[in-house]
Amino acid sequence: MKVNELLLPHYDQEVLNTRRILEVVPEDKFGWKPHEKSMTLGRLASHVAELPNFLTTIIQTDEMELTTSGLKPFSPTTRAEMLMGFETRAMEARQAIANASEERLAKPWKLTFKGQEVFGGIRNLLLQTTICHQVHHRAQLTVYLRQNNVVFPGVYGPSADEMAAFK
Repeated sequence: MKVNELLLPHYDQEVLNTRRILEVVPEDKFGWKPHEKSMTLGRLASHVAELPNFLTTIIQTDEMELTTSGLKPFSPTTRAEMLMGFETRAMEARQAIANASEERLAKPWKLTFKGQEVFGGIRNLLLQTTICHQVHHRAQLTVYLRQNNVVFPGVYGPSADEMAAFK
């Protein structure tokens, strides 16, 4: 079985899970943050929404230098804009994964900052790590939502908000 054939079902499931969480992010709480060193809720949600673009970048480029890439953070001002950006990025990433050759996925890729490698390795492993990175930040986002009393759906089973349906 090809790497992309193994990766796509996992990716598709995580896209569905991510969309469900992003759909409940409250616009009026975009500026909230739990700690001075933390991202705001809006920045964190936007980061979750932009991460599929990183998958596309890993597949389509040989490397990225952060200081010269021109990469700008995705900064939507509404939930609708965030969801639209997520959908576009998720679809593009899915297409890139589906079309990637085994040869391309077996080659190295690296991310550098001021010439120093900060993330790198074989693409097929980096794609898996990046999907996990999105899951990590999505989980962080659910903590932010819980701290703001936002009802959200379960991801790998019912959320505490959904458990009442089982009583």
